[in-house]
Amino acid sequence: DLVKEVFVFPQETKDSHVLVRAKLEQPLQNFTVCLRSYTDPTRPHSLFSYAPKAQDNEILLFKPKPSEYWLYVGGKFVSFRVLGAIVASEHICASWESSTGIVGFWLNGKPWPRKGLQRGYTVGAEAAILLGQEQDTFGGGFNARQSFVGEMSSVYMWDTGISTVRVLAAMQNSPDKAPIFGWRNFPYKTVGEVYLKP
Repeated sequence: DLVKEVFVFPQETKDSHVLVRAKLEQPLQNFTVCLRSYTDPTRPHSLFSYAPKAQDNEILLFKPKPSEYWLYVGGKFVSFRVLGAIVASEHICASWESSTGIVGFWLNGKPWPRKGLQRGYTVGAEAAILLGQEQDTFGGGFNARQSFVGEMSSVYMWDTGISTVRVLAAMQNSPDKAPIFGWRNFPYKTVGEVYLKP
């Protein structure tokens, strides 16, 4: 249970990351990922990377600049523009459903207009799941200039969509539905310079 803790990524590196020790046995038709991040670098960086052996950007939450987030599904992405003028802790959730291709995005509990991506696609199972680096190969292929620097916490993933009410619950670390993995029962291994701090 990491509710009172955060991962600190103190500097740009080509290897430091958190490996989420969760194995999905079944392909996904739907998913939601939520996390909280606090960073001041303005360069592109990766937050959450999910890659089976066949596809590097199967699920990727990426921040190319302070005013934008990208969600990749199966190598294609949609962008969500945000106002990024101040350095503040940002809680984001992104959801996707195969049947419609609809992507939902929430910043600090507020929903953005929904978009469409990869309708009918299936997300592969048995992936490497990483925080803080972008995988160009299964579990590796990192680029220091895309590494996350800052603090990250409240990481959750579900195999379903999500409502704004449940986004708000996840922000408080009290999700009403059991996630695949979550901050209250988080299976992880730190690699390189990443520290768990109160």
